[in-house]
Amino acid sequence: MSVLPQGFHAHKYQALGNDYLVVDPAEVRISLSASAISALCDRNRGVGSDGILYGPIPSPSSSVVDSPFRLRIFNPDGSEAEKSGNGLRIFSLYLYERGLVGDEPFQVQTKGGMVECRILATKDIYADGACSGEEGYEEERDEDSEKRHENLEERHIEVSMGEPRFLPGSSTLAIDGLEFRTVRVSMGNPHCVLLIQHPTEELARSIGPLVENHPDFPNRTNVQFLEVIDRKTIRIEIWERGAGYTLASGSSSCAAAVAARRLGLVDDEVTVKMPGGALTIDMREPNIRMTGPAVRSFDLVFSPYLMRLAMNMKENGD
Repeated sequence: MSVLPQGFHAHKYQALGNDYLVVDPAEVRISLSASAISALCDRNRGVGSDGILYGPIPSPSSSVVDSPFRLRIFNPDGSEAEKSGNGLRIFSLYLYERGLVGDEPFQVQTKGGMVECRILATKDIYADGACSGEEGYEEERDEDSEKRHENLEERHIEVSMGEPRFLPGSSTLAIDGLEFRTVRVSMGNPHCVLLIQHPTEELARSIGPLVENHPDFPNRTNVQFLEVIDRKTIRIEIWERGAGYTLASGSSSCAAAVAARRLGLVDDEVTVKMPGGALTIDMREPNIRMTGPAVRSFDLVFSPYLMRLAMNMKENGD
């Protein structure tokens, strides 16, 4: 049963400060042109968003039991992303709130491949809001803590992000007169992980776009600035391809974690700290699992102005 209000055109969600608009083609159809998407994501003239999640998209196999939900992911510059970890958690929560999925695992088809998602039950979350398997997890909880979690609108979602694939290329990258140690990896979308002692937002904003558009990456790349704190904890700053500086990223967390493990710097389970919060990355199996929160911020109806943006129609006098 859906808990979403009816009659809305889009729904704004965020996952650790990484915000997306969910646009369901069953509710409203928008232009998927780069200009329309950029206009909606504009934080001054549009709604404001780190991207658009367009789905679930009907498919010929939709009548088949257990067929996957189809999702398209768009960056604020209008380019289409292969995969987004935070976006997948948000989309999973949307499907759950619409009553399309329950607590059982389900599949989502993205441009970057199939992923399996699961809404975690209360028993899988410990009292301070983190996820089982992290330090401080308590196996036994009292009824009060159980009820408190049931009342939370924020939900934790586990996403099996697939197997990482390490990409060819040099283990170093020269940028703006500096040389960085790098690991190049695909999580269904490309990432370049740079090892840094003290990553900062300023560094990500200045070096990130140079790496994103480096000739080594003809299709551009996502960029992570990685600091290893200990064998169970890393910290990253993020520059996302097509989006710019972001507070958090699920696929970036996976890429940074598998890069650190490849270099022998961390164990098979790590906490990835970002400016927006932390995710748990489980690398004990080939299929990398990411766990973290998502929450719905608000629902919106497009004004005539926003509808013109969404449909890529110019206003009179433009």
